[in-house]
Amino acid sequence: MNPTTIEIVGTVCFTLAVLHTFVAKKIESIGHKYPEGSMQENLFHFLGEVEAVFGIWGLIFLTFYTFINGFWNMDASHHLILGLKESPYLNAAGEHIPGAINYLQAMNYTEPLFVFVIMCVAGTRPVIVLAEKLIMGLSKVVPLPPKMAFYVATLILGPLLGSFMTEPAAMTVTALILLDYFYSSDMSEKFKYATIGLLFVNVSIGGTLSHFAAPPVLMVAGKWGWGLSHMLTHYGYKSAIAVVISTLAIAFYFKKELTGNLEIKQKHDNYLEPTWWMILIHVMFLAFVVLTAHFPSAFMGAFLFFLGFHAVTTEYQDEVKLKESLLVGFFLGGLVTLGTMQQWWLKDILGSLGDITLYFSATSLTAITDNAALTYLGTLVELSDSAKYYLVAGAVAGGGLTVIANAPNPAGFGILKASFGEKGITPLGLLKSALFPTVVALICLHFLPNL
Repeated sequence: MNPTTIEIVGTVCFTLAVLHTFVAKKIESIGHKYPEGSMQENLFHFLGEVEAVFGIWGLIFLTFYTFINGFWNMDASHHLILGLKESPYLNAAGEHIPGAINYLQAMNYTEPLFVFVIMCVAGTRPVIVLAEKLIMGLSKVVPLPPKMAFYVATLILGPLLGSFMTEPAAMTVTALILLDYFYSSDMSEKFKYATIGLLFVNVSIGGTLSHFAAPPVLMVAGKWGWGLSHMLTHYGYKSAIAVVISTLAIAFYFKKELTGNLEIKQKHDNYLEPTWWMILIHVMFLAFVVLTAHFPSAFMGAFLFFLGFHAVTTEYQDEVKLKESLLVGFFLGGLVTLGTMQQWWLKDILGSLGDITLYFSATSLTAITDNAALTYLGTLVELSDSAKYYLVAGAVAGGGLTVIANAPNPAGFGILKASFGEKGITPLGLLKSALFPTVVALICLHFLPNL
């Protein structure tokens, strides 16, 4: 390991961002000491937003980057256009040193943009209504009390749909349904924590039935030649079994809170049920965004048309969740900005571990860095087929341990956090609640055979 100054700065900022997530609620509570609506209160509230943490530290990192390497450093092609002969932005080896703007231009922010759009589209009334109907249909054939059956169907079908509608969309839809039906005041905090931990893990592994839905799989599928059949036979069926086992176990553990009939959520007075053709158009928008997930110009253009359609059908719609979606996009953008700077220490670690050690190390490392970033770094190292399997398996199994472990987690966090009162969702509480389903996932992914 021989890190540059800017890499060390990037790692320090990343570490401080992780620590910041643990004290975010305490920072937010400081704002309550100031008058409501004042600048001070708003500032501390913003600094206490977990979704804003990595964006904030990404900006701090870019400020240091500008002081160290400059703002925008023209490369040889720009100097040629301007008629300049020499560039002052060269290192000892004669290589061009990128400035802050050059660095940002080299980053890939497609995923934050995609998650922002998919959250907005998936969080609409027609999509939620469709998901509720599918889950309600499944719950009717589950031989359990109505409330427990709906809970089980939600946390099995919702996350598994992530393999086809993408994990961020599945997280958004499932979290909104849980918010409406199970995160009421009469449910215990212990139940709420167990459910959000289960949701995060189920979504993380539930997207592995296909090769295009889970961010950590997307990072490696193309380079390693993994297709739909590979994912189904090596990961998908094992993950589905783990989802079912964990969900049933949690449901029976909280059977006293899940007994009785399902309380249908109250509709507001002006509520209008979306028609079948509105639902179909929303599904078409959702499908187009998923199909063009790697082409921001396409899905952002479609999103503008979607906003227009939403405005036309506004009486059948709820408000677009722009603020929540933007905060999640900001979070992921900061993670991308800081994540690249962790390559200098992660790459060597991944390349030096045995299969089983790599398996558990990937699960642990995922808790402190995005699992997609972790698997991406794995593509930069020569790995055996078994090492590739265990790297991805560990990364998806650990995707529920923290908010930053998996890209869709901030979406679920943002939707459900208000249900936990003033304290919000604590990092330690989330970690503890995710341990059981994580262990189940680790066991299934390790011991079940490849088909």
